[in-house]
Amino acid sequence: MTTEVAHQDVRLPDGTRIAVHRSGDPEKPPLVLLHALGENATSWDAVGERLAPHFSLFAIDLRGHGASEWTGPYSHEGMRDDVLAALDVLGLRDVGLIGHSLGGVVALFAAMEQPDRVTRLVVEDVVPPFPFERPIRDRPDGPLPFDWDVLPAIFTEANDPDRRWWPHLRRITAPTLLIGGGPPSHVPAEELAEVARLIPDCTLVTIPAGHHVHAAEPEAFTDALLGWLLP
Repeated sequence: MTTEVAHQDVRLPDGTRIAVHRSGDPEKPPLVLLHALGENATSWDAVGERLAPHFSLFAIDLRGHGASEWTGPYSHEGMRDDVLAALDVLGLRDVGLIGHSLGGVVALFAAMEQPDRVTRLVVEDVVPPFPFERPIRDRPDGPLPFDWDVLPAIFTEANDPDRRWWPHLRRITAPTLLIGGGPPSHVPAEELAEVARLIPDCTLVTIPAGHHVHAAEPEAFTDALLGWLLP
C-alpha cells in the first residue's frame, strides 16, 4: 500500500488523453474518485490518506480539468463516457465510484448507463440537473486549473427544466450513499431527499459543512464514508 500518487495518462479510443492519479493498495478493491467543476484529482488528497489502506484509488481529472486534455465540447454525458472508457482502458470492471458536485452527476450518469459495473456509489452534495439558475460569472484574470469553456457548458446543462435524468435514477442498482452539505449548501435538501427516494437502495446522510463537505470536514466525511463502505 502507498499513499504516494502515481500519475498515468490514459488514451481513450477517440484519442483524448485523460489523466489518472493512482494510489492506495493495488490488491484492494478499486475506488474511482471524480472531482467538482473547476477542480482536479488533487481535491481528494485530504481524504485519500485514510482511504488508501482500504482501496486501490483512481482519481481522475475530468476532461477540461487538470492534466487531462482541454478539448471540448463539454457535457455531463461526454464526461460520463470519458470515465467509462477510461475504466475500460484501465481494465477495471467492478468499481466503487465517488463523485463530488460535477463529479457526482457524472458518477450518477455512469451508474445509470452501466449499473452492473458500479458496486458502490457515493455522491457528495449534488443532484441531477433540475430547474435552478446558476449565474455565469466573468472569467477571472490569470491562468486557471481548468478550461473556462467548461463552466458555461456545464452550467447551461445543469439548469434542466425537464428533469429528464431524474426518472433514470431508478436504474441505479448499486447501494448508494448520498452525502448532503446541510443548510450551508446551495443544494436544496428536498431535492437530495427526492434523489434518495428514487434510487432503489440509497442512504442519505447530512454533514452540515456546505457544498464542499470532504474539504471542509474531511474527518467527518471519511468517517461516514468508511463506516458505510467497509464491512
